[in-house]
Order: sequence, then C-alpha cells, then structure tokens
Amino acid sequence: MAGGAAARTLAAMQTDTIHPAVRVGHVHLRVADLDRGIAFYRDVLGLGLTADARDAGIPAAFLAAGDYHHHVALNAFEPARRGLYHVALRFPDRDELGRAVRRLIDRGWPVAHASDHGATVSVYLADPDGNGIELYYDRPRDHWFDADGRPVLKLEHFDPRELLENTTTGA
Repeated sequence: MAGGAAARTLAAMQTDTIHPAVRVGHVHLRVADLDRGIAFYRDVLGLGLTADARDAGIPAAFLAAGDYHHHVALNAFEPARRGLYHVALRFPDRDELGRAVRRLIDRGWPVAHASDHGATVSVYLADPDGNGIELYYDRPRDHWFDADGRPVLKLEHFDPRELLENTTTGA
C-alpha cells in the first residue's frame, strides 16, 4: 500500500536528523509596500530596523529584536506578490550546513541556488509544495558590518557543493 510505504519512508528519514542546534533563524516576507511593512514591524511590533537595503539598490529591509542581524526580512521585489518568501533554518556552523547540502544531494533534492550575503552563507530550495526554504549559517559578528559600521549586504552566488569542501564527515 502506498500509505504504508510512505510511513516507512518517513520513519526511516526521522532516524537521520539534522543537528539539534538548528533553529528557525528568520522569516522573509513579500510585501506590497516596504515603508508600510517597516512601519508595522518597527513601530507596532517594536523590532529594530537593522538595515534598509534600498540604500544598496535592493528593495528590502531587515528587522530584529536585540543585536541579531535580522529575524524578519521584508522585500518588495514583486509588489503584486505578498506572503511568505521563505522560512530560514539557521545551522550552527559551516560544517553542519555542508552536511545538510550533502543530505539534499544524496536524496536527489534540487537546490535552487546558494548565496554569500556577507553576514550569512545561504542555500535555497523549495519544499514539495513550492514554499521557499533557506538553510544558512552566520559568520562571526565581525563579518556583519563594514569598517564604517554599516551592515554588509551582498548577493554573491556560488556553487553549493563548495560547502562540501573541508566539511568533516559525520554519520
């Protein structure tokens, strides 16, 4: 039976889990009006605006509680599309992100792309329903800001298989 096979597959996958320190790191939302979104998350919810990427020509903003680079990202890349852009899982380090990429490759799951954002190194994919997922790790805090104290905002694509290099092997 198909249901029984699916249950066995699910049970088998559950024994091969990711690192226990992985957390939901941030949520990235599509908004129609970036100023309105910033005002809501900053003024109504009380998050701090950590970076307004419009200064770098990117229609996006990043907000956080405390001194983290961002817990909520907003973008107006396509103002007609609103809602979830992606949910992001933060891995404790490069090795664990490399293991996650190895897992995706071993299971034949497609990776859309990988990007170096300066503060973070990220791999992007979609779940079976097309929901966006970002897997990432934070670089040390001294990489988050430039010499003038401005947040480092960049979008440099790379081959996600580079994360497999120098990654310690594990179970």
